[in-house]
Amino acid sequence: MVQKLDPTGLDAYKPAEVAIRIEEAGVGKAALPAVPLATLSVLAGVFIALGAAAFTAAMAGTGLGYGPARLLGGLIFSTGLILVVVAGAELFTGNALIVMAWVDGRVSLRALLRNWAFAFTGNLAGALAIAFLMWMSGLLTGAVAETARTIAEAKSSLPVMEALVRGILCNMLVCLAVWLTFAARSVTDKILAIVFPITAFVLLGYEHSVANMYLIPAGWAAGLPVDFRGFFSNLIPVTIGNIIGGAGGVALTYRLAYRPNGG
Repeated sequence: MVQKLDPTGLDAYKPAEVAIRIEEAGVGKAALPAVPLATLSVLAGVFIALGAAAFTAAMAGTGLGYGPARLLGGLIFSTGLILVVVAGAELFTGNALIVMAWVDGRVSLRALLRNWAFAFTGNLAGALAIAFLMWMSGLLTGAVAETARTIAEAKSSLPVMEALVRGILCNMLVCLAVWLTFAARSVTDKILAIVFPITAFVLLGYEHSVANMYLIPAGWAAGLPVDFRGFFSNLIPVTIGNIIGGAGGVALTYRLAYRPNGG
């Protein structure tokens, strides 16, 4: 067991301690009963969609230029993951970290895939619900609607390889943000841990599958003729990329660094 060097208990958890905490959390997530898991998965989709809706509004008519506008949008979009982590929800992309517990034999492959299946479908349901409600609210009009269409068109027309690689890079940052929250001792620590990696992925133009579950349908609701083929031509490679980036780029890498023997 890792020895704590901070007798006050106020300092952040050390990286090796974070690895232990992540694995324990993965075991708990994999064991969640169906109803709580489904409910929390829908909530995660709602939370990320709310962040994406706020991002769309922030990007509408800013006149700040590409970089500053995306920086602002990234700060606002961080709201989604803050809600997931602090309020509690099951986010498919963050749950790539459960792979650490699977590699150590503490979670079965069936339990891992069950969690991912619930999280993915629940996230999709929550994101689509917010897209529908935004459409019904009458807020997808004017500059916001134009921005929603522009975002959805860019995403649905991405080449498959670009979408895949952007998905890998995105979930490396998302899972690093989640990883950092496990070093936190307070809600303030968690929020600060989330904001910078998430802002960075938005600023850099990476692709997040759950955010796209809202952003592409919202563009369709705002009048862009996106069909199912356009939606899934983005969602499938981005989802695969998110799994690779989170499970391989973060979970397995840190498992090798801090728990090479699974102990």
